[in-house]
Amino acid sequence: MAELLGGPSSLALLGALLGVILGSFLNVVAHRLPRQLDRESRAWARDLLALDPETGDGTYNLAWPPSHCPRCKQPLRWFHNLPLVSWLALRGQSACCRQPIALRYPLLEGAMGLMTAFLFLRFGLTVEALALVLLTGTLLALAAIDGEWQLLPDTLTLPLLWLGLLGAVLGWTPALHTSDAIIGAAAGYLSLWSLYWGHRLLTKREGMGYGDFKLLSAGGAWLGWQALPQVALLAAASGLAYALTARLRGRLDPGQAMPFGPFLAAAIWLTAVFGVR
Repeated sequence: MAELLGGPSSLALLGALLGVILGSFLNVVAHRLPRQLDRESRAWARDLLALDPETGDGTYNLAWPPSHCPRCKQPLRWFHNLPLVSWLALRGQSACCRQPIALRYPLLEGAMGLMTAFLFLRFGLTVEALALVLLTGTLLALAAIDGEWQLLPDTLTLPLLWLGLLGAVLGWTPALHTSDAIIGAAAGYLSLWSLYWGHRLLTKREGMGYGDFKLLSAGGAWLGWQALPQVALLAAASGLAYALTARLRGRLDPGQAMPFGPFLAAAIWLTAVFGVR
């Protein structure tokens, strides 16, 4: 397939273009999904439709309302929505009110572009590579949401879990056998669930959220149970290093909650791409 496209450079370019386009959609997911879930939960709790201040009605999802400035609510023109290009052309400021555009937008688009290009170079234009692109995008969205909201939505973690099991059946994921994926999903959930309750019984405090259990369960489904020790070690080591650095810089107070999802997501991706070492 690389020869048909003109070689590795064409594969990398195709991956980068596909990645930044997907990254633009991931920004929509990272911005809107937590707000959509918040509106739905408040509407359910009050047993009435929560009015959306952006539209004047209760409609708020990934497709509606159309793209607009989150600050002044002005609709965006199509050429203001070009992945990476628009941010660079506008010099990181919105075209309408000249307010800074969140750095998350170019970072997420750029990261997805680079990671997709790398996957195409490493695995070629194959079903396995496309499956890993799907895994990559979901992990990036989860990391971005958890980093901002300390939330890992079931809307993303549970489909990722089931897709991992289905991919194992079809032979599209790193898990060697379907049984490895099933055991990995169960072991991933139960390991953090046990750690959570042990910590809670000892300290009377919650140490992590249930979303972390489901994300590691999804990782076990994609990678197989054999990869779980490496994923857990990478996530714990990177999370600890970040926490210590943040404490030394005064950005993390004692007892302050810290999202663990981004470190789990990074560990799952590295293990999926480079295997168990």
